Amino acid sequence: MTGIQAVLLPVGAEVYALGIDWVREVVAGPEVAPLVTAPPFVVGLFNLRGQIVPLFDTAALLGVGRADPVPGAAPFAAVVETADGLAGLAASALPWRSELGAASGPSERPGTAGVHRDGDRVVVLLDPAALLTPERLRGDAREPAPSGAAPWRP
Repeated sequence: MTGIQAVLLPVGAEVYALGIDWVREVVAGPEVAPLVTAPPFVVGLFNLRGQIVPLFDTAALLGVGRADPVPGAAPFAAVVETADGLAGLAASALPWRSELGAASGPSERPGTAGVHRDGDRVVVLLDPAALLTPERLRGDAREPAPSGAAPWRP
């Protein structure tokens, strides 16, 4: 095998990829407790066998809108292991495993690691180490928050 083993994550009309080594598991229909004062990219928290995991709106993290039409809910969550613990990335449909072709170009979005082919589809490979940094989640490295919105302090 020469490609990258990945989990493809449907996010609205787009599909993003996570390197398989990042993904601990996929959770269907996590029961999410919304956080009233959290920024828009935080869907809420869910309990994963006794461990509280923050669930992030993948589209909002990437600055491409919102993935979930129902605030505080996500049909699926890809649980990734980061240096700061577990984190969930919301998916709008069931993620699946695939082998990506070689990189076809760079991605300009922060938190991504390049553009790849998956058959006829073009997918952007996410880099959770860059996407979920404490600085980025605090708003230090993100695009400016809408006026009146304060940076999130976990």
